[in-house]
Amino acid sequence: MTYFLFYSLFISVIICGTALYLTRSRWIHLLPVPDYIYHRLPSSFTGDLEAGLSSSQFDITANLADGDTRAGLDLKAKREVRNIMKSRKVDFDEARRIYTEQRFAKNNIGPDGRPRDPKFVSFS
Repeated sequence: MTYFLFYSLFISVIICGTALYLTRSRWIHLLPVPDYIYHRLPSSFTGDLEAGLSSSQFDITANLADGDTRAGLDLKAKREVRNIMKSRKVDFDEARRIYTEQRFAKNNIGPDGRPRDPKFVSFS
């Protein structure tokens, strides 16, 4: 008797799971899933160029011309720069500048590139 119950439950789960998988395009948008899970960033220089992550000041076409086979720009940095571009409505260069200044501030470095440590001594 218990085998019949487990067998029925197993078959029901398989059928329901298959039906949900096949119809996921109809109901997946109703789930409260964060955007970053489904927003895939490109993982090559070609994809970065197509995604608008290049400019005259930060030109990655030379990487493409040289046949660079690396994975492209850093995924975490790309995500942050894209978020800045969307939230502040700025272009790629400005978003990259803002991102760099935020990274500097986290590491106690001023916008001019000099450390803010009061014990820092520089000889020029």
